Order: sequence, then C-alpha cells, then structure tokens
Amino acid sequence: MTAIRLIPCLDIQHGRVVKGRNFVDLKDNGDPVETGKKYNDEGADELVFLDISASHEGRPFVVDLAEKVAEQIFIPFTVGGGINTVDDVRECLLSGADKVAMNSAAIRNPKLISQSAEVFGSQAVVVAIDAKRNREEGGWTVFSHGGRASTGLDAIEWAKEVAERGAGELLVTSIDGDGTRMGYDLELTRTISDAVGCPVIASGGAGNALHLIDGVVKGHADAVLLAGILHDGTTTIGNLKRAMDAAGLSVRYKKNPAPGESEGGVSFE
Repeated sequence: MTAIRLIPCLDIQHGRVVKGRNFVDLKDNGDPVETGKKYNDEGADELVFLDISASHEGRPFVVDLAEKVAEQIFIPFTVGGGINTVDDVRECLLSGADKVAMNSAAIRNPKLISQSAEVFGSQAVVVAIDAKRNREEGGWTVFSHGGRASTGLDAIEWAKEVAERGAGELLVTSIDGDGTRMGYDLELTRTISDAVGCPVIASGGAGNALHLIDGVVKGHADAVLLAGILHDGTTTIGNLKRAMDAAGLSVRYKKNPAPGESEGGVSFE
C-alpha cells in the first residue's frame, strides 16, 4: 500500500505565511522558510508554498523564496502562484522546487499544462483546483485568482480535462471548507478522485485527525493538505500520523513522540 502523504500548506502573502477562512480574513502566521523547516523536521512528507496574491496582483512567484526553501528543506516541495509560462515553471524547478502548481494560468491557457508536462514530466506539474459548491444548480464551480473570480467551469469536468492534458497531480481545495476546520468536502474530493487517473490531494477544512482519515477513506484522496491546525499548534504532524496509522492507513512517521506529542497518541482533536 502506498503511504498516504501529509502535506502542510503555507500560503504566502508579502513574504509571510498567512491563514484565513474561505480565502479571506488572512492573519500572519510567521516566516515561510522557518515554518517550512519546522514541518520538515517534524516529519511532513511534502510541503506546498502558494503565493496566493501573485496572480491577482499580476506578478510572478517569488523565485528567491524557492531558493531559500531549498537550502533549508530536504523533503519534496511544491511552489505555486503567478506561474504563467513554461519558462516560469523552469525557473521554479531550477530554483529547487520539485513540483510547480498552476491554477489561474492553466485556466487561461490549458496548453500550459500539456506543454509543461512534455518538457518537465507530469510528476512536476500540479494543477490546483479551487472549487465552490453551486447551491442552486448543484455541483461545484472553479474559481481563479485566489478564489476571487468565478470561471464558470464545472470542477469535475475541468479536473478530467487537466488530467488528460498531463497533470501529474490535482490539488483540490473546497473554498467553502477553507479555514472552517469542519472537514474536507468529501463529495467533491471523492467525485474528482474517482473521475481521474492521477493522484488527488484533499484540501480545505481539516480540523482534526478524523478529517484526514475521512479524506482518504471516504474522499478517496491520495494525500491530505492542512494548514491552520499546525500553524497555531492545535496538533502536531506526529500526533496526526499516529492517529492515521491507528486507523489502518499507511503513513511514514517517527515511532518515538517528540516533546509535546502524546505517547501512544491516537488523538482526534
């Protein structure tokens, strides 16, 4: 069984880690390199750094941040935000990133997905899908520019298209669930996971270990993304992985608890 990946996400704005709710009301959560190194040391499987205002402000991803991260972190990491061209993808990878996430640019120019996959391999291409539930018509609508603009695209159909175009992985975020700590949108995650042949990362709403477990078992996700409950110290990567292991999921984690972690620690809080 392939190990389930636990991936902390660091949303970056003006060089700082921020976290909000439903993509708004952002609050400062520290330095991205220091925070990323902390999660690296605690046993995260991968990291995601997203410059959440780059596309909205019409500027490229801060490449020097990727270089600083690469100097301090020794697990795979993804960067995204403001990726507009194949050259942008190349620059991020040359700066040390293992994968590049694209959202708004992929919507504007879907060929960017296939072109990037052809040049760098599908494993380096992550397409982020920010989706909001359509309360009136059903289904989910894709949003771009950090959740600010509705594209009118159906999230499931868009997921199928980007997978066919060569995306190696999909980062599926529920805008409705973001920051609520009420759990992932399992229906959204499951529907997309069952519709595509590439790995899917569940994102938006993680509040405790049970939510992560449900994201995999009920949402059929291959990996789980989380932020707030780690940033504010609600729990630790070690405790979450112990709970996932106790639930029968395959995870990689240190058997000996770090200071502050529970000893046999199956905590769903």
